[in-house]
Amino acid sequence: MLQPIWNKSNHMKNIKIVFLSSFLFSAATIAGEVDVVDAKVTKNNDGSYDFSVSLLHADSGWDHYANRWELLDNQQNILATRTLHHPHENEQPFTRSLHRVKIPAGVKQILVRGHDLVHGYGGKQMTIELN
Repeated sequence: MLQPIWNKSNHMKNIKIVFLSSFLFSAATIAGEVDVVDAKVTKNNDGSYDFSVSLLHADSGWDHYANRWELLDNQQNILATRTLHHPHENEQPFTRSLHRVKIPAGVKQILVRGHDLVHGYGGKQMTIELN
């Protein structure tokens, strides 16, 4: 006996596959963002600051890795950028520093955010207080 091309059982399987595929794609997109997991700041004698920032990201090679972190003031002005020149697939989380950063007078809080090649900005950010 020939089966019809369309039947309820096959239709429900197709709906489940489409739904599951959409869910997995969305989850992968969200899960791939860079998280700032730690940030430390030290004030130098000359008034500049040293920053040490730890990032967590599922780097998967040269096409998808955390490629920088940034320091921003309360008005979202970028004060400094630490460029990351290669993936850190086997070093997670990883920490990198930026030294002798000049911060404008009056800035008391710094927002630290990460960036990756695929998702751009996103993930967990961190605010740190300046002394």
